[in-house]
Amino acid sequence: MLDNLKKILNEDQDPKAIEKITAKLDNLLMSNEEVGYIAVQKKPAVNMFPDSIVVTNKRIILCKPKNLGLSMEFIDYDWDDIEASFVKEGILGADFTFTTKSDLTHTVDYLPKNQARKLYTFSKEQLDLLKNPQVTPVVQEQPKVEEVIETPIATAEIVEEVATEEVTDFAEIIPVAQSGYRDEKQFPDDRSGLAELSQDELFEKLSNYKKLLDNGLILQGEYDALKKEILSYM
Repeated sequence: MLDNLKKILNEDQDPKAIEKITAKLDNLLMSNEEVGYIAVQKKPAVNMFPDSIVVTNKRIILCKPKNLGLSMEFIDYDWDDIEASFVKEGILGADFTFTTKSDLTHTVDYLPKNQARKLYTFSKEQLDLLKNPQVTPVVQEQPKVEEVIETPIATAEIVEEVATEEVTDFAEIIPVAQSGYRDEKQFPDDRSGLAELSQDELFEKLSNYKKLLDNGLILQGEYDALKKEILSYM
């Protein structure tokens, strides 16, 4: 689960929102069920209790906060029930929509565009697996003989090369040294000794930097550098 959290946080997710959702999902996941991706709403005005959507290798789960965030409503659909999924991008974000075979339609709006694209890609892969299941070939047993002469056969190790996607993030970073002083409003915490912090404390520190970014107190480049440093200890 921690490796998936790192991948999701690299998509500019809110660490606190992801931590809250995954904590509630621990008791909901079935046997051999793994979380593939989590996307969280980011409304342009007030975003106190955002909806989220979770995709696993078995189903789609809609997570809707209730009672001012004190409880959570979960609605899930197995991939067998999903007919299709769509993404529509706008100026302020993207809408992810999926339809069921019983003609039900669900939409989660105001998703960050990169998160909506990840949801669509994962959904497309799961639906393709249902349409084109991978068949494991059946190996027939050879008839037994009274005497078998074993001859050593050299076997070659087959290494499958997996294409990797290189993503380069360009962000403007203004070094602190140019200003001649360190702004304590931008960096309220000492970043030394990160290795001694627990996972919860690292999440808390990253969440604080995210709030500074949302309030315009630090630049995107500064937040990316801070996030990268904290993630290296998680």
